[in-house]
Amino acid sequence: MNIETFREFCLKLPAVTESFPFDNKTLVFKVAGKMFALCDVDSFEGVNLKCDPDMALELRETYSAVRPGYHMSKKHWNTVNMDGSIPPKLFQEWVLNSYHLVIKGLTKKQRMDAGI
Repeated sequence: MNIETFREFCLKLPAVTESFPFDNKTLVFKVAGKMFALCDVDSFEGVNLKCDPDMALELRETYSAVRPGYHMSKKHWNTVNMDGSIPPKLFQEWVLNSYHLVIKGLTKKQRMDAGI
């Protein structure tokens, strides 16, 4: 998967926005103002995704391309190396999982305001 395919996938999800809140190379995807994915647009070497803590540990043990979130909470975030070892469909499932975890944490009003 390349940066454009990843970007298109994220932006097709309901109420998703993209921005560069930290610098001009860290692309952040948010739902209702909350981050669920981020990556370096220049290198696209890894993608940070929110993850259930138990699942995060399991993925790290199972896949060498998954490690604790770079510059993120190691408990709730994983960094997935975009080295081609993770099948695209599986990676997309992880992106969706991250997206849904963020939505799950929103209040009913936040979900309604975002139209989700």
